[in-house]
Parts: sequence; C-alpha cells; structure tokens
Amino acid sequence: MGRGDLTDKQWAALEPLLPKGVKAGRPPVWSRRQLIDGIRFRVRTGVPWRDVPVECGPWGRIYDLFRRWQRDGTWHRVLTQLQKSSHLAL
Repeated sequence: MGRGDLTDKQWAALEPLLPKGVKAGRPPVWSRRQLIDGIRFRVRTGVPWRDVPVECGPWGRIYDLFRRWQRDGTWHRVLTQLQKSSHLAL
C-alpha cells in the first residue's frame, strides 16, 4: 500500500457505494481498489494520465473508469452519499 492509497477503513466505506459489475466473462486483472487508487493519485498530483504508477493498473483503463463514472454521475452520487454519512457521524 502506497502512502496515498485508500486504507482498509476508507475502502470499506467506499466500496458499497460503487456500481456493481454485471459484465460476464473473465475476472478483472486489476481490482477496482487499484484503479481508484490510480485515479486518486492522478487527481492528487496532477500528473498526466500516462504517468500514473503502473502498480495502479494501465493508465488507459484507469482513465476509462474515471471518464465512464464521470459521465454517468457515479462520482457525484458517491460524493453525495459520503457527505451524508459523514454528516450523520457528527
């Protein structure tokens, strides 16, 4: 786990909010957690997508996930749910 990667506690809070994969076929090579860590690295550092560490997965796969969830509103829904749950914790 890298310094900026999601902790187990953070992942436990985030994972249930993510869309469920329904695609049949081979299991994914890269876990969602790795890909999201790649997205977070890119957003945090501002590096080009191609410079995201390979430990997070192929940059094209990371970018595709980011854009797909951006277009379908997943990021907005996740943010809204996390804000609601943090407000309830106060």
